[in-house]
Amino acid sequence: MADFSRVLAGPLATMLLADLGADVIKVERPGTGDDTRGWGPPFVGEDAAYFLALNRNKRSVVLDLGTEEGLSAAHKLAVSSDVLVENFRPGLMARFGLDHASLARTHPRIVYCSLTAFGEEGEAAAKPGYDIIVQALSGLMSFTGHPGGEPTKVGVALLDVICGLYAANAIQAALLGREATGLGGRISVSLFDTSVAALVNQAANFLLGGLVPQPMGNAHPNIVPYQLFDSADRPFILAAGNDRLFARTCEVIGLPLLAQDGRFATNGARVRNREELIPLLQEAFSRRPAEEWLASLEEASVPCAPVRRVDEVFGSPEGTAMVQDVDDPVRGLLRLVANPIRLSGTLAEVRSPPPRRGEHTEEVLRELDA
Repeated sequence: MADFSRVLAGPLATMLLADLGADVIKVERPGTGDDTRGWGPPFVGEDAAYFLALNRNKRSVVLDLGTEEGLSAAHKLAVSSDVLVENFRPGLMARFGLDHASLARTHPRIVYCSLTAFGEEGEAAAKPGYDIIVQALSGLMSFTGHPGGEPTKVGVALLDVICGLYAANAIQAALLGREATGLGGRISVSLFDTSVAALVNQAANFLLGGLVPQPMGNAHPNIVPYQLFDSADRPFILAAGNDRLFARTCEVIGLPLLAQDGRFATNGARVRNREELIPLLQEAFSRRPAEEWLASLEEASVPCAPVRRVDEVFGSPEGTAMVQDVDDPVRGLLRLVANPIRLSGTLAEVRSPPPRRGEHTEEVLRELDA
């Protein structure tokens, strides 16, 4: 797989495929390489932790596409690959003769995936796109945050992650399709389109119900109670996702008649009357510490959780199980988040640490010339 992508969405897609066994060759520019190598601190050696999070199981080559030698090597790599992934602005790869139309003339089996910010047509196509830009333009920021507060982005570049997952899924589908037809194909996945798709119920609430989502803090537009509550000492999350769980919650807090009250007996009624219900629940939860409520709710099989910090996540048994220690002969031992897919109960293998810039250039060039 020839990976001409950089930053997050593309590298996440290719890392996922590398974890599943693909030989991914990451093409980087001279000097700086992938932008995320410099997105620190923290750094491990010369590379930022950000880069190390997205590029395990890959080989890195440095190619200068502005030179005849570099462009020739890029062409050899492209036509010898099953898959090519790129996330340049529309039209740039065509300038190098590395677009799908050019490559498919001699390599009709290639699966070619372009990740763009806003698609490849229309006046927005040429605009650059970062996750926070699309969080703003997709509407996500408009209903994230607290009522009366400023629009708020999600704490990680989640829309880039979603775009990368769509791209990886599409690539695998195209490879399966090639088995039947003998032909590859062109995939186009945009950050904006996948972000709008990720609005799921909020988009449907507007398209089908005319409801414009508003910021609701930690509450849910369609489920009540499904939010953060303050206990006597710290906040916690309660997710009573159906009438049965709500009734159990009412038993736990000593107010069983709430579940029989017509204003609250069904989820639809609770959504309509949340302004009356939530203060009643909050007053009850404020009487005892979170640990006691969590124990009682869990005993009643009501979904609930403390609000953890990241250090608490990786200090838990389930968080520890998502960490893989990777030996790096130059950087030392790296603790990386594992691929979450388990095949027959086993985590995907980390065959190699994230590459140093250009680490495999000579190796790959020899293979291309063989």
